[in-house]
Amino acid sequence: MKDRLNQREILAEVKRLAVAYYAVAGKPLGVTGEIAEFEAADKLGLTLCSARTAGYDAIRESNGRTEKVQIKGRRQDRLYKGRVPSIDLDKPFDVVLLVLLDANYDLLEIWEAPRGVIVERLTAPGSKARNVRRSMSVRQFLSIAVRAWPNESR
Repeated sequence: MKDRLNQREILAEVKRLAVAYYAVAGKPLGVTGEIAEFEAADKLGLTLCSARTAGYDAIRESNGRTEKVQIKGRRQDRLYKGRVPSIDLDKPFDVVLLVLLDANYDLLEIWEAPRGVIVERLTAPGSKARNVRRSMSVRQFLSIAVRAWPNESR
């Protein structure tokens, strides 16, 4: 419990510094992914993996099954704009979470899509961004995902 409180305090300071840095430098500090991972783990009860685990960022135990969870973060000035960070289909994962943060890096929503649907969307003929860079727009991701947080049933 104490570690979680300490992490939350540090995260609040990181968010404050990232907002200040963006205001001065006009570019992000590069902490969106780490903030997204912490928020997803905190809200959804995930166990974060060590840094640089190939293909996934967290583990979720569900119905006696272990799922590998890849977490992508996106800071939004306007909700549902921009692109989802690149997804490496050659690495192991079962689901992808898209964590949407506001301009202050505070959690807005978490969306979830299973691997099969992700692979189908990223390999569909058409866009170079999807097919080569393995990236899709936030709106495209939401069209194949379900909202994991906030969940009205909680």
